Amino acid sequence: MNYKIVNNNTGATYFLNEEEKKNFFIKNKEQNYNEINLTKEKAKRRNKMLDVVAHLAIVGASILATLLYIQNY
Repeated sequence: MNYKIVNNNTGATYFLNEEEKKNFFIKNKEQNYNEINLTKEKAKRRNKMLDVVAHLAIVGASILATLLYIQNY
């Protein structure tokens, strides 16, 4: 997993993997940093995109069904 670590006081940003994160917090206090799991954030973005595609497919299918219904009558 990849992490984005931001210092709450200075705004300094660090991009670390799992092992680097463990070593980083041995030397630094965890309360001074905001930790973001980039792997989970990427998965959330992908899921949101798939939700949008699914909704668009449903809307497209309903429009197509309506047009076919109108055309047949």
